[in-house]
Amino acid sequence: MTDGPRQRSSTSGSAKDAAAEKESGGGGVALKKEIGLVSACGIIVGNIIGSGIFVSPKGVMENASSVGVALVVWIITGIITAIGALCYAELGVTIPKSGGDYSYVKDIFGGLAGFLRLWIAVLVIYPTNQAVIALTFSNYVLQPLFPTCFPPESGLRLLAAICLLLLTWVNCSSVRWATRVQDIFTAGKLLALVLIIIMGIVQVCKGEYYWLEPANAFKPFQEYDVGLIALAFLQGSFAYGGWNFLNYVTEELVDPYVNLPRAIFISIPLVTFVYVFANIAYVTAMSPQELLASNAVAVTFGDKLLGVMSWIMPISVALSTFGGVNGSLFTSSRLFFAGAREGHLPSLLAMIHVKRCTPIPALLFTCLSTLLMLCTSDMYTLINYVGFINYLFYGVTVAGQIVLRIKEPNMHRPIKISLIWPVIYLIFWAFLLIFSLYSEPVVCGIGLAIMLTGVPVYFLGVYWDNKPQCFDAFVSKSTS
Repeated sequence: MTDGPRQRSSTSGSAKDAAAEKESGGGGVALKKEIGLVSACGIIVGNIIGSGIFVSPKGVMENASSVGVALVVWIITGIITAIGALCYAELGVTIPKSGGDYSYVKDIFGGLAGFLRLWIAVLVIYPTNQAVIALTFSNYVLQPLFPTCFPPESGLRLLAAICLLLLTWVNCSSVRWATRVQDIFTAGKLLALVLIIIMGIVQVCKGEYYWLEPANAFKPFQEYDVGLIALAFLQGSFAYGGWNFLNYVTEELVDPYVNLPRAIFISIPLVTFVYVFANIAYVTAMSPQELLASNAVAVTFGDKLLGVMSWIMPISVALSTFGGVNGSLFTSSRLFFAGAREGHLPSLLAMIHVKRCTPIPALLFTCLSTLLMLCTSDMYTLINYVGFINYLFYGVTVAGQIVLRIKEPNMHRPIKISLIWPVIYLIFWAFLLIFSLYSEPVVCGIGLAIMLTGVPVYFLGVYWDNKPQCFDAFVSKSTS
């Protein structure tokens, strides 16, 4: 393995030195540029479309209070996501580093802000999200074997662990293998959603569009409430989560200045189209009350319309979540790799395999932290606490785009968008953030407290230069 781009023959030297050698023309090992446009689209689409659209689109519906408002929410959140992705596209080609918003926040606002973004991602966000997706996969695989009861908890966790270990091995072996897995499973989930949309079109052709008629679509099944509608927008925004993941692997993109914005411009409208029309299809077969009562909307939809072929839906959810775990492992390991390269995590995590050119230590660290989360019973609670923080950093990153324009007006920008777009995104972001603080102050407060535990870690582990020699020797031996 190598530490960054240079082969590491001793414990001396840092990832930054290796990167500098690479930039100055020195030979060595670096992450390979193996992600083309199709695989780039697969990463974005595969990470956004997890199990949510199959299992529980009811989060938006129950807060929107009517079918019509729910569809409007899906469309608007898709547009806002596209605007955010547009801002990230400019940042991605202006600061062409792997690590996504961590790298941008660190370069624009300084080391502490970047470290806090990395800290909350390492500590909670990625391990818990990956564990939940893996558990959803194992639940849909095992459920047919236990038709009259729930699968045993130990069996669910064991299968989830096997899924994580298998995909970690694939990602350690080859970038090409990992992207092929992502391409195949993204295509599979899109085909399943196309089937749902086609069945919805057939239903409309049969005259089954009662809930799509304007008079009925906007008929509330509960009283409209501004607070609930704001919550529906928050749920919709979370459903589009993962739109920024391609920015984590910028250095592995073939021709990133072209393929990064192209992948974003293709993927976000595609996902928005699929989300809106899948929800339209659902209400052609189910009333809002039936949809809200279902724990797995796509499965209920399949039971109603597919008959003996209804098994397609749970299989589709399982395939979707399997691809989701792969995409999350692939991108999150690059975030940890980028953090180690900048000196914010142990340098061991910045090492790359000499022949395979994959960040194996970062992948193993990602897998281990997720397996540890599988052993806890509080991961869903943790996700609630840090979901607010994750969304907070989206806005901080987009604000950084404006700050960078002011600080570095002459900086080379292969893509330069109008500042009206980040302003629109930040207005929407501030609305949701203020509402979140107002509606769930305790949850948001705990999330902030978890994030702030990184402040003393940063000053002791990163900022403090004159550490005792014994401490430096211990770190050097443990990561060499």
